[in-house]
Amino acid sequence: MDKLVTGPDGQLRCRWCEAAPEFLDYHDNEWGFPVADDTRLFEKLCLESFQSGLSWRTILAKRENFRNAFSGFDHVKVAAFDGADRARLMADAGIVRNKAKIEATINNARRMGELVHSEGSLAAFVWSFEPTAEQRAEPQTASTSAASHLLSKELKKRGWKFLGPTTVFAFMQAMGLINDHARGCVVRKSAEQARLAFVRPPGK
Repeated sequence: MDKLVTGPDGQLRCRWCEAAPEFLDYHDNEWGFPVADDTRLFEKLCLESFQSGLSWRTILAKRENFRNAFSGFDHVKVAAFDGADRARLMADAGIVRNKAKIEATINNARRMGELVHSEGSLAAFVWSFEPTAEQRAEPQTASTSAASHLLSKELKKRGWKFLGPTTVFAFMQAMGLINDHARGCVVRKSAEQARLAFVRPPGK
């Protein structure tokens, strides 16, 4: 029960979703549900890297601003960002104006183009790191995993930045590569059903 809280409808949910009003919808409809769309996956990797050292509430509140600033996280468009775009982003109060993270996002868009060329899609690549049932820890007991270390290491090897194992683990939780909803959470079952029905993207 220590990981659960009673929601406004009387149903039990993961305790973290009571930390901010906007977390409830995110928890119920996004977090932990499997994603195969490359743009959404790339967006999440970028937003998780921006979150490093900050709270997810800060990033979630600015998510639409980030989308507008980074061309909807279209990696082809972001990869073409130039000096004028960098200056524009550094002047944009609607996002996190961290030069290193902005540079990392542009770099990662370029690296994504290379990855898609070699692997077929970002989705196929990241889902190849989905841990087996035996490799998954009890829900919400870890901040990294063997799989997140491996994925982080491979991304770094390919030149991606600001994606350490903790950041990658948060990405894997959110994008449904694991179901980390607490046991007893009303959303855990629907997230697991979505994972069971999910068609894993094939590699190249």
